[in-house]
Amino acid sequence: MKIYNDILKRIMDEGVDRSGRNGATRALFAIQMRFKMTDGFPAVTTKKLAFKAVKSELLWFLEGSGDDNRLKVLNGSERTIWTDNAEAPYWKPKAKFDGDLGRVYGVQWRHWRAPDGSEVDQVARLVEKIRNTPNDRRLIVSAWNPGELDMMALPPCHMMFQCFVANGKLSLHMIQRSCDMFLGVPFNIASYSLLLQMLAQVTGTEAHECILTLNDAHIYHEHFDAVKEQLAREPFPLPQLSLNPHVQTIDGFTMDDIQLVGYQSHPTIKAKMIV
Repeated sequence: MKIYNDILKRIMDEGVDRSGRNGATRALFAIQMRFKMTDGFPAVTTKKLAFKAVKSELLWFLEGSGDDNRLKVLNGSERTIWTDNAEAPYWKPKAKFDGDLGRVYGVQWRHWRAPDGSEVDQVARLVEKIRNTPNDRRLIVSAWNPGELDMMALPPCHMMFQCFVANGKLSLHMIQRSCDMFLGVPFNIASYSLLLQMLAQVTGTEAHECILTLNDAHIYHEHFDAVKEQLAREPFPLPQLSLNPHVQTIDGFTMDDIQLVGYQSHPTIKAKMIV
């Protein structure tokens, strides 16, 4: 994960300070990270990665859900990383917090509305195309639906991803518009690397490379001390990902089918999530 730490340092050293919707940030634009799966699973080790939350959220996306209550069940907790958004006053009037986050990621992935009123299951189409027409240049899933942004508690930060197959090896490239480098991006790296390996398993390909393009890559000023603490730590070797080999459909994975093996990390560094 040296590439991630290097980007944190570069933003701290070279970034531009800006005021935004929810606070002051220091930012750079359009940075790319590439992770080869043969090097190990890219879980951050200079602080503890909440991998249970990573896999529960991804399974929630793949279910096509926009209900925070369902995510609570998957994660086995009273609050999730989405609860603050579900309860945000700008999203729904007070006393009406029912867990509904609107037409967020998973809803767009699995239930995109077509002009004729039908729904498009983008993930199912992606799996079918990887299996049957792997050279297709339209292996794309998009969460950025301009016509429905006002129907979401939070417009998608990781907007879309595209897959690429060459010589039986599957790669995935995700584009992210807004990148909270301290809290969010380690989560995003792990989530899309996990998705890549799940897609590879169910399509009979080999997981090769996960690439992330980070557009507005920023560190909140409130996180500066936490970032400095993280950069002072030496990374540990990367763990390996273990998936239940009997699962052969993208909808077939459960929490127990996904495990990190040999994960070692420094302790958690607490910081406020800014919504």
